[in-house]
Formats: sequence, C-alpha cells, structure tokens
Amino acid sequence: MNIDCETCVMRASEACSDCVVSFLVQREPGDAIVIDVAEERAVRMLAKAGLVPELRHLPRTVSS
Repeated sequence: MNIDCETCVMRASEACSDCVVSFLVQREPGDAIVIDVAEERAVRMLAKAGLVPELRHLPRTVSS
C-alpha cells in the first residue's frame, strides 16, 4: 500500500489531523508512506483496539 497525501481525497480536510499517518510519523507534507500487507494488518488491528486512529486514506480515482 502506498499512502501519499497528494493522492488522498481526504487531503486538507478535517480527517488529516486524525489520520494514522500523521499519528505514526512526523513527515513532511507530500511525503508518501509505503507499508506492506503485514504492516497494514497490524495498523488495522491497532485501530480496531482503539490504540491508533483509523487509516483514512482514500485514493482518488483516475478518470480517463
């Protein structure tokens, strides 16, 4: 999974302040985060347990 704020439909919305990407790392605006399947599973489990915010990344659809 490639999490890039530039491609997120939630970018610059209220959801950004409670995004797990913002919660987990101090990153520069526009820096992408890449996590593998096992890491994504772990993040989802932590979110379900209420330990971190849920991932709110929603990729934009590409129109042809």
